[in-house]
Amino acid sequence: MERPTVSLAKISLPLSLAASLAAGACLAPKLHAAQPPSSPAHTVSESEAAFRALARDVYLYAYPLVIMDLTMRQATNVPDARSVPRRAPVNQFAHYRKYPAADAREVVRFNFDTLYSFAWIDSSKEPVILTIPDNKGRYFLAPMLDMWTDVFAVPGTRTTEGKPGHYAITAPGWDGQLPEGVERIQAPTSMVWLMTRILTNGPADYANVHEFQDGLQLTPLRHWGKDYTPSDDQPVSRAIDDETPPLQQINALDGVELLSRFAQLLNVYPPHANDYPILHRMQALGLNPGKDFDTSRFTADQLQILRDIAKQAQKELYEVVSKASIGNVRNGWNWANNLGTYGTDYRRRATVALAGLGANLPEDAIYPNSFVDANGQPYSGRHAYVMHFEAGQLPPAEAFWSLTMYDHEGFQVGNPINRFALGSYDTLNYGADGSLRLYLQHESPGRDKESNWLPAPAGNFQIMLRLYSPKPEALNGTWAPPAVRQVR
Repeated sequence: MERPTVSLAKISLPLSLAASLAAGACLAPKLHAAQPPSSPAHTVSESEAAFRALARDVYLYAYPLVIMDLTMRQATNVPDARSVPRRAPVNQFAHYRKYPAADAREVVRFNFDTLYSFAWIDSSKEPVILTIPDNKGRYFLAPMLDMWTDVFAVPGTRTTEGKPGHYAITAPGWDGQLPEGVERIQAPTSMVWLMTRILTNGPADYANVHEFQDGLQLTPLRHWGKDYTPSDDQPVSRAIDDETPPLQQINALDGVELLSRFAQLLNVYPPHANDYPILHRMQALGLNPGKDFDTSRFTADQLQILRDIAKQAQKELYEVVSKASIGNVRNGWNWANNLGTYGTDYRRRATVALAGLGANLPEDAIYPNSFVDANGQPYSGRHAYVMHFEAGQLPPAEAFWSLTMYDHEGFQVGNPINRFALGSYDTLNYGADGSLRLYLQHESPGRDKESNWLPAPAGNFQIMLRLYSPKPEALNGTWAPPAVRQVR
C-alpha cells in the first residue's frame, strides 16, 4: 500500500513567509513575460520552506506544555512530601524551608528573596481546596499557572490584601456545589502549578516563614471538613529521570519526539480559546486534539525536517535571550512587562519557558536581565564590576527588590559567603547622599565592601533584578536600571 504523505498545499504559511512569496507575484508583468513557468525544483523549494516554517511554529507552540508536563512528573515522582527535598506528590506541598543550595537545578533562575511552597494540583477527579492562613502582614503571592504556563489567579498581598481564605481549584467543565466560605477558581487545565512565594528576611526569619508555610493546606473536596491526612505512600515511576533537569531532557528530544509527547498531552489539557488559528494550521501535520501523532504520513525528507526543527527552534530561542531581543532594552538590561500571560505570542511564551519557567504577572514582579556590561561585553568572573544607583534611583518597588547572580546557564553558583542575591531587605552600605554601589566580582572587594558584594562565578555570568509589586515608573519605562561598569 502506498504510504500517505502530507499535502503541502494545505499548509498555512506564517504571515512573513506568505508575504515574501506573494511579493514575487506582485512584480510588474513585463518582468515575468519572458520567464518560463516555475520549475519543479523551485516549487519544491517553496513547499519545503512552508513545511519548515509550519514545523517551527508548531514546535514553539508545543514546547512550553511539554516542559511543564515533565517538570510536573519529575517534581511529583516521590512517595511523600518529606523524603525528597523540594518535591512532593500531586496535591501536596513541597515546602522550601531554606534558600536553595548551590546545586539545586529544578528551575532556572531561582530567587533568593523568598521561600517557596510549590504544589502541583490535580483537579481532574474533583476540586481541590487551597487554604491560605493569616499572613500577619508578611508579603506573599500564590500565582497559579495552567499547563500552558499562563498565570490565571494570584491570591496574595496585592490581590487579596494577604487575607486568609479558602479557594477551590476546579477543572474545566466542573459544575458542582462548593461548601460555604469557599471561593471558586476555575482553572483552564486540570493540572495547575501553584508557586507560592513568601518574603524571607534571611535565615534568622525562617521560623516565622515556616509558620505560614505550615498553615498552607490542600484538601480534596470529598475530605473537606474532615480530619484529612494525605497519603505518604504514593507510587513512584522508575521510568522518570529524576536527576537530569527537565529543560535538558526536553532540549535533548528531536522534533518528532517532542511533538509525539505534545499530541498525547493535547488529549489531556485543552488549548486556550484563542489558539484556534495554530490548531487549524497544525492539522496539516496530523496534530489534532484527541488523536495520536501519526508520523507514517510524512516522507523521509519531511521527517528529517521535523527532527531537525527542535535544535533550530531552540537556537532561535537562545538567540532571543542572549541578544535581549524581547521587551525593553536599555543600559545593557532587557526586561518585559508582558510576562505571565502570552495570548498567541507563542515564541515569547516558549522563550520564557526556556529562560525562566514560572514567570509572574508584571503587576506582581518584573525581572530585568543583564548579560553584558556598559560596553556591551559579556560578564566574566575574570573582571570586576560596579553597579551604581544614584540617589533617588533605587529600583522602584512597593514590596522589595533584589539583584541575583547566576552562571551562564541561569543557575546559582556556590561561593565562600553563600550569597546569591542582595536586596532592599539586606543591611547595605549607602553613600552619604543615598546612592548605592554594588560590587560584582569573583574575589572579595575587601572587608569594608563585603556587605555590598555579590560574588560572581569564575566564568561567564548573568544577573537579574527582581522588583516585587513594581511602581508605575518601573512598568511604564520611566525608570531603567543603571548600566554595570567594568572597573578591573
